[in-house]
Amino acid sequence: MKTFLITGVSSGLGRAFAEGALDAGHTVVGTVRREADREAFEALAPGRAHARRLDVTDDVAVRTVVDEVEAAVGPLDVAIANAGYGLEGIFEETPLSEVRAQFETNVFGAAATLQAVLPHMRRRRAGHLMAVTSMGGLMAVPGMSAYCGSKFALEGMLESIRKEVAAFGIHVTAVEPGSFRTDWAGRSMTRAERTIADYDALFTPIREARMAASGNQLGDPQRAAEALLHILDAPEPPGHLVLGSDALRLVAAARQAVDDDIRGWEKLSRTTDFPDGAQIAGA
Repeated sequence: MKTFLITGVSSGLGRAFAEGALDAGHTVVGTVRREADREAFEALAPGRAHARRLDVTDDVAVRTVVDEVEAAVGPLDVAIANAGYGLEGIFEETPLSEVRAQFETNVFGAAATLQAVLPHMRRRRAGHLMAVTSMGGLMAVPGMSAYCGSKFALEGMLESIRKEVAAFGIHVTAVEPGSFRTDWAGRSMTRAERTIADYDALFTPIREARMAASGNQLGDPQRAAEALLHILDAPEPPGHLVLGSDALRLVAAARQAVDDDIRGWEKLSRTTDFPDGAQIAGA
């Protein structure tokens, strides 16, 4: 049995991941923001469900909680940086203060969590770091620039971390869900105020469709939890775990568009080299 740290277990996929791990017999330390959520989470499996109140944007508190959990509950085998939220809004309309807040939670909160856990796993030469990005970390849609930007940033961070820690027996997986039947697109979504009529024709149908689909999304959170648990026993777990057929379709189309640009403009790309320049090594 393994010991998990999962941030943001009050609802959504974080709650589903935690419940799946508890049902499988594992021990889970979940972070919450409110006292009532702490009590409700620990009641799920007394003795194996442990809750800690934490704001992941407080770097010092994150490290303090992780160190305390390692000492009081036990060595962490799996850490899932899940805490985050969605910010919907046309880029031109979205205040930069809201963009910064989005990155503070979705990027820096995840970074603080993984950075706090990593020294413990590195000393043990074992562990599995995960972060919940999104299909929006590999593709983008109108009206989600801040959210997708934060998830693209997290994807790049995880890609580099994976290569840095591979020699220590630590696995790193980016979990990339599509649309799942949670409150993400409903009450949990922050929405920037509409102010520019020029975007109405593009964005109004998108916003209305997203709100109408909330509660009827394709993805099953329980099955997402089962998929996540499945990869833990793999000798070589994936660096990317895309969840949902909608995510598979949309991510594949986005990656194809990038490949098409690379191939279509390859000759022009090559014209920028010095003839005698040094090629950097890949990894």
